[in-house]
Amino acid sequence: MSLPNAPTGGLDRIDRKILHELMRDASLPVWQLAERVGLSQTPCWKRVQKLESTGVITGRVAIVDPARIGLALTVFVEIAAAEHSAGWREGFEGLVADHPEIVEVHRMAVEIDYLLKLSVRGTEGYDAFYRDLTRRLACRSVTSKFSLERIRVTTVLPVDTITP
Repeated sequence: MSLPNAPTGGLDRIDRKILHELMRDASLPVWQLAERVGLSQTPCWKRVQKLESTGVITGRVAIVDPARIGLALTVFVEIAAAEHSAGWREGFEGLVADHPEIVEVHRMAVEIDYLLKLSVRGTEGYDAFYRDLTRRLACRSVTSKFSLERIRVTTVLPVDTITP
């Protein structure tokens, strides 16, 4: 197995098939995974271990419906920083670390600096986050967008399992 550089990340077709199957169901037993990708168990398991040790696979998790555990509101928060100093970034990183309701953080280009995705119980959960954010960090703007419906949510990336 080669790694990162080629357009497919340097992974061969079997590696990509393994990733595809594990992204769909990480609880697959090795024998079943091996069968699906056309390998015997030992070489399949060695490839999985290599994908983990090289950081291609960064973890295996259970996907949970947030509404079923009381986190019924998803909020996307756009933040434009008031400044672009190391101190501001450190403060921002501290804020992110202190708020487990932040489930994604993206540094953006052009009009906004950061896009956050929050999973909260309701508007009161968002309001507590907003108050802490604006108390701790100077922001040029904070824009929040409340999701009304989850139409498609997936963690399965579109990995090419066809190209050799």
